[in-house]
Amino acid sequence: MPPVQTNSQTVFNPSIDLLQTLRHRLRDPAFLDRHRGDPKAFTRKRVLTFPVIMLLILQKTVKSLQLHLNEFLDRWNNHGLGDTVSAGAFTRARAKLRHQAYRELNQEILLPAVYRAENASSLRLWRGHRMLGVDSSLIRLPLTSELSALFGLVECGNQKVKSAVAYPQARISVLYDVLNHIGWDARLAPHKTAETELARQHLAQARKGDLLLCDRGYAGYFWFALMLSLGVEFVVRCSLGSFGVVQELFRRNEAGVSVAATLGASSDIRKELRQAGLPVKLRVRFVTVRLSTGELEVLATSLLDEQRYPSEEFARVYHWRWGIETYYGRLKGRLDLENWSGKTEESIRQDFHATVFLSNLESVLCQTTQEELAQKTARRSQPAQINRAVSLNTLKGKIIDLLAGAQPVETVLKHIQRLFKLNAVSVRPDRKVPRRKTPSGQAYHYQRNVKKVVF
Repeated sequence: MPPVQTNSQTVFNPSIDLLQTLRHRLRDPAFLDRHRGDPKAFTRKRVLTFPVIMLLILQKTVKSLQLHLNEFLDRWNNHGLGDTVSAGAFTRARAKLRHQAYRELNQEILLPAVYRAENASSLRLWRGHRMLGVDSSLIRLPLTSELSALFGLVECGNQKVKSAVAYPQARISVLYDVLNHIGWDARLAPHKTAETELARQHLAQARKGDLLLCDRGYAGYFWFALMLSLGVEFVVRCSLGSFGVVQELFRRNEAGVSVAATLGASSDIRKELRQAGLPVKLRVRFVTVRLSTGELEVLATSLLDEQRYPSEEFARVYHWRWGIETYYGRLKGRLDLENWSGKTEESIRQDFHATVFLSNLESVLCQTTQEELAQKTARRSQPAQINRAVSLNTLKGKIIDLLAGAQPVETVLKHIQRLFKLNAVSVRPDRKVPRRKTPSGQAYHYQRNVKKVVF
């Protein structure tokens, strides 16, 4: 593992180790063999090699495809007189790449680098638990017959009238570390797929002792039982009509109440529970919290020990779940996920998993700089933090230098971290922006004319 010098002491730097491993993997012939659609793909000497295609998709931009190709290849050739290619050539070349390549970079390289033992002291936990948010979001796809058949159509209209216009839509779901800003597992499915079904698939990536934060759409007996059977803890917001004990707590309308209750499975799911080897009775704790708006929320949790997990901490804990909402905002807003660079199922999956990986890589590379900014400005009324728009733009602009450049990783990393520091922004504690329903015309104007992306 490559060391760096800090205050005359040798310390482990996960960013340098990660970038060097990624560089090696992109040049690894075995990696190419695993992720090309045809054994003969990427074997001839071409401009659009396997690493070029991988990085082009990672650097997806709002510019026209031909402009992107011209600019990327100019940088790839170090501003020399290299060959260029047509947009059609890129489309044919990317069809030979399998999207699982980006999943491998995330699952087998990035995640182990972040969560290895040497990096444990820098990970943010709550009372020893890794805090994972799970939620889903809907994304609009290009209108093609292939995508319509695979993901399903949604008909446009308002509350009163449907129109003849429809578009394909998919559901994405991510298991997200809300304190360390890392997407652990990402799923893309037809839009009618239940979010709880995708959440069950995520559990294969969860570890014993993890704590899952879920919204009220997940507040169900089967989901509680499944998490507990795997040793996974949970905090889930409950709806008014979920359980009898929850309804009673809403009627009392008192904050700070903590009640442990035994839940029994309803008769219609007992057979399914027994087939899955899950219990038909569970002991669950319910905690009430008062929001700043005055509303009461009831949270269901597997954390029964009130001494170790005081009730007054649960409002803050559940607030962390909002991190996955801002994460989806980053994917769909700053990184403009729905501005797809292709119209086939494979290109959609490539864009999706490449964007998840890119966001994770940005979180890792920002970590050291963010810690330095936090320490330096801790006594200020408005501490400084990294401007995520700047860091994402910098990462996209330097993707060749980082993952395939000739300069040492340390040199490139030092340069981009300097850019992170120069463009820091202030944190405004307790800042609250009221949520309001946006009229469709105003939302369209924002998406079309106002929204800013990073590249």
